[in-house]
Amino acid sequence: MHALNRDEWLEFASAGTRTGKLGVTRADGSSHVTPIWFVVNTDDGADELIFNTGAESVKGRALRRDPRLSLCVDDQEPPFAFVQFTAEATLHEDLDEMLHWSTRIGARYMGEDRADEFGKRNAVPGELLVRARVTKVIAYGGLAD
Repeated sequence: MHALNRDEWLEFASAGTRTGKLGVTRADGSSHVTPIWFVVNTDDGADELIFNTGAESVKGRALRRDPRLSLCVDDQEPPFAFVQFTAEATLHEDLDEMLHWSTRIGARYMGEDRADEFGKRNAVPGELLVRARVTKVIAYGGLAD
Protein backbone atom coordinates (compact mmCIF):
# COMPACT_ATOMS: atom_id res chain seq x y z
CA MET A 1 0.00 0.00 0.00
CA HIS A 2 1.26 3.48 -0.80
CA ALA A 3 -0.07 7.01 -0.55
CA LEU A 4 -0.90 8.62 -3.90
CA ASN A 5 0.63 12.03 -4.56
CA ARG A 6 -1.45 14.84 -6.09
CA ASP A 7 -0.61 13.97 -9.69
CA GLU A 8 -1.45 10.32 -9.05
CA TRP A 9 -4.80 10.95 -7.36
CA LEU A 10 -5.80 13.52 -10.00
CA GLU A 11 -5.12 10.97 -12.72
CA PHE A 12 -6.86 8.19 -10.76
CA ALA A 13 -10.02 10.21 -9.99
CA SER A 14 -10.26 11.42 -13.59
CA ALA A 15 -9.61 8.07 -15.27
CA GLY A 16 -12.30 6.64 -17.53
CA THR A 17 -15.84 6.54 -16.26
CA ARG A 18 -15.27 5.88 -12.57
CA THR A 19 -18.19 7.27 -10.63
CA GLY A 20 -17.87 9.03 -7.32
CA LYS A 21 -19.84 8.01 -4.24
CA LEU A 22 -21.12 11.27 -2.78
CA GLY A 23 -21.90 11.59 0.91
CA VAL A 24 -24.05 14.39 2.34
CA THR A 25 -25.97 14.86 5.57
CA ARG A 26 -29.78 14.95 5.58
CA ALA A 27 -31.73 17.43 7.69
CA ASP A 28 -32.35 14.76 10.34
CA GLY A 29 -28.59 14.12 10.64
CA SER A 30 -28.60 10.80 8.81
CA SER A 31 -26.17 10.16 5.99
CA HIS A 32 -27.02 9.88 2.30
CA VAL A 33 -24.66 8.30 -0.23
CA THR A 34 -25.27 8.15 -3.97
CA PRO A 35 -23.15 7.59 -7.08
CA ILE A 36 -22.49 10.63 -9.26
CA TRP A 37 -20.81 11.63 -12.50
CA PHE A 38 -18.20 14.34 -11.92
CA VAL A 39 -15.07 16.02 -13.21
CA VAL A 40 -12.08 17.39 -11.33
CA ASN A 41 -11.25 20.98 -12.23
CA THR A 42 -7.78 22.37 -11.59
CA ASP A 43 -8.05 25.33 -14.02
CA ASP A 44 -8.53 28.06 -11.43
CA GLY A 45 -5.61 27.15 -9.17
CA ALA A 46 -7.72 25.24 -6.65
CA ASP A 47 -8.79 21.60 -6.86
CA GLU A 48 -12.52 21.43 -7.37
CA LEU A 49 -15.09 18.66 -7.88
CA ILE A 50 -17.85 19.59 -10.33
CA PHE A 51 -21.16 17.79 -10.82
CA ASN A 52 -24.87 18.39 -11.39
CA THR A 53 -27.85 17.55 -9.24
CA GLY A 54 -31.52 18.44 -9.10
CA ALA A 55 -32.30 21.43 -6.92
CA GLU A 56 -34.97 19.45 -5.07
CA SER A 57 -33.07 16.16 -4.87
CA VAL A 58 -31.78 14.91 -1.51
CA LYS A 59 -28.30 16.07 -2.59
CA GLY A 60 -29.50 19.50 -3.69
CA ARG A 61 -31.47 20.17 -0.51
CA ALA A 62 -28.67 18.82 1.72
CA LEU A 63 -25.97 20.94 0.05
CA ARG A 64 -28.13 24.07 0.24
CA ARG A 65 -28.42 23.52 4.00
CA ASP A 66 -24.83 22.32 4.64
CA PRO A 67 -22.22 22.69 1.89
CA ARG A 68 -19.85 20.07 3.31
CA LEU A 69 -19.52 16.81 1.41
CA SER A 70 -17.37 13.73 0.97
CA LEU A 71 -16.70 11.94 -2.30
CA CYS A 72 -15.03 8.56 -2.64
CA VAL A 73 -13.68 7.18 -5.92
CA ASP A 74 -12.37 3.62 -5.92
CA ASP A 75 -10.96 0.89 -8.11
CA GLN A 76 -12.67 -2.39 -7.31
CA GLU A 77 -10.04 -4.52 -9.07
CA PRO A 78 -6.81 -5.74 -7.49
CA PRO A 79 -4.51 -4.29 -6.35
CA PHE A 80 -7.29 -1.81 -5.34
CA ALA A 81 -7.04 1.94 -4.78
CA PHE A 82 -9.19 4.84 -3.61
CA VAL A 83 -9.35 8.59 -3.26
CA GLN A 84 -11.51 10.20 -0.59
CA PHE A 85 -12.23 13.91 -0.96
CA THR A 86 -13.58 16.28 1.64
CA ALA A 87 -14.93 19.44 0.04
CA GLU A 88 -17.16 22.47 0.46
CA ALA A 89 -19.73 23.18 -2.23
CA THR A 90 -21.12 26.30 -3.82
CA LEU A 91 -24.30 25.97 -5.86
CA HIS A 92 -24.78 27.68 -9.21
CA GLU A 93 -27.83 28.12 -11.44
CA ASP A 94 -26.31 30.05 -14.37
CA LEU A 95 -27.36 27.97 -17.39
CA ASP A 96 -24.36 28.95 -19.56
CA GLU A 97 -21.90 27.88 -16.86
CA MET A 98 -23.96 24.76 -16.25
CA LEU A 99 -23.96 23.88 -19.97
CA HIS A 100 -20.17 24.18 -20.17
CA TRP A 101 -19.59 21.80 -17.26
CA SER A 102 -22.49 19.46 -18.03
CA THR A 103 -21.07 18.98 -21.51
CA ARG A 104 -17.62 18.17 -20.10
CA ILE A 105 -19.17 15.68 -17.69
CA GLY A 106 -21.21 14.17 -20.54
CA ALA A 107 -18.04 13.79 -22.62
CA ARG A 108 -16.29 11.94 -19.80
CA TYR A 109 -19.06 9.44 -19.18
CA MET A 110 -20.82 9.12 -22.55
CA GLY A 111 -18.09 10.08 -25.01
CA GLU A 112 -17.50 13.15 -27.17
CA ASP A 113 -20.18 12.10 -29.66
CA ARG A 114 -22.91 12.40 -26.99
CA ALA A 115 -21.42 15.21 -24.87
CA ASP A 116 -23.70 17.95 -26.25
CA GLU A 117 -26.79 15.80 -25.75
CA PHE A 118 -26.02 15.19 -22.09
CA GLY A 119 -24.86 18.76 -21.53
CA LYS A 120 -28.17 20.14 -22.80
CA ARG A 121 -30.17 17.57 -20.85
CA ASN A 122 -28.57 18.63 -17.55
CA ALA A 123 -28.24 22.40 -18.07
CA VAL A 124 -31.87 23.29 -17.46
CA PRO A 125 -33.87 25.20 -14.85
CA GLY A 126 -34.33 23.08 -11.75
CA GLU A 127 -30.80 21.67 -11.96
CA LEU A 128 -27.83 22.89 -9.95
CA LEU A 129 -24.17 23.01 -10.86
CA VAL A 130 -22.16 22.04 -7.81
CA ARG A 131 -18.60 23.36 -7.56
CA ALA A 132 -16.95 21.84 -4.50
CA ARG A 133 -13.56 23.16 -3.37
CA VAL A 134 -11.45 20.25 -2.15
CA THR A 135 -10.24 20.79 1.42
CA LYS A 136 -8.71 17.36 2.16
CA VAL A 137 -7.61 14.31 0.19
CA ILE A 138 -6.84 10.80 1.42
CA ALA A 139 -5.57 8.59 -1.40
CA TYR A 140 -3.95 5.17 -1.46
CA GLY A 141 -3.03 2.68 -4.15
CA GLY A 142 -1.83 -0.91 -4.09
CA LEU A 143 -4.01 -1.86 -1.12
CA ALA A 144 -3.57 -5.57 -1.83
CA ASP A 145 0.18 -5.41 -2.54
